[in-house]
Amino acid sequence: MSAVLPATQGSRPLAGSRTLFYKELLRFWKVAFQTVAAPVLTAVLYLLIFGHVLEDHVKVYDRIGYTSFLIPGLVMMSVLQNAFANTSSSLIQSKITGNLVFLLVTPLSPLAWYVAYVGASVVRGLAVGTGVLLVTVWFAPPGLVQPLWILVFALLGAALMGSLGLIAGLWAEKFDQMAAFQNFIVMPMTFLAGVFYSVHSLPPFWHAVSRLNPFFYMVDGFRHGFFGVSDVSPWLSLGVVATTFVMVAAVTLRLLQTGYKLRH
Repeated sequence: MSAVLPATQGSRPLAGSRTLFYKELLRFWKVAFQTVAAPVLTAVLYLLIFGHVLEDHVKVYDRIGYTSFLIPGLVMMSVLQNAFANTSSSLIQSKITGNLVFLLVTPLSPLAWYVAYVGASVVRGLAVGTGVLLVTVWFAPPGLVQPLWILVFALLGAALMGSLGLIAGLWAEKFDQMAAFQNFIVMPMTFLAGVFYSVHSLPPFWHAVSRLNPFFYMVDGFRHGFFGVSDVSPWLSLGVVATTFVMVAAVTLRLLQTGYKLRH
């Protein structure tokens, strides 16, 4: 039987979200070596391997080396994957260990749950992304042509993936289901989003397929902020990402309102 979360707490639908948000921040910060440092190291290894092998063989945009092109993609990939991991891992761990009941007995509204969980995922995604940028920028500074685009797509992308992580955490009942969701949906869509290449280098069929991947627009719009050039218009990317975020957020809030798989 599903648990239906209360719609409001008096006239303050966000009451309690601050405490839950703080708890979620502490959850990943207590193991920052695993949740922040490890993803940064992984991104650096990608840069060293791909940058060393392809720097002299791949030219993407005029006057932009491959290593410089690669850095924003790795930063955004780290933001997206870690924002997803934060909400999904937190919720599935609470469900399996049984401590989710302590949240279910509180008068937290669905909106308060959503803001706290997704807010913490945005913080973790941005923390990891900033770490990746600070470490990799020494190899080939990519530049900061339009910083506002960088900030907008980082925030929207992290919030979208945090919302998707909540959906995955609500749906999954054990760790292997969560792993399947991440390995067969999130990882392929991230790697096929133009992180390591420009979609214009793809054959026509795969170029068209890439246009159906919302992750591509997150990466491409984010990269536009560094170079001022991109595979598609940043306004088109913004429209696609914003629309996708609204749709995913609406689904997430609806699942929280109905208490989908929160109690059996």
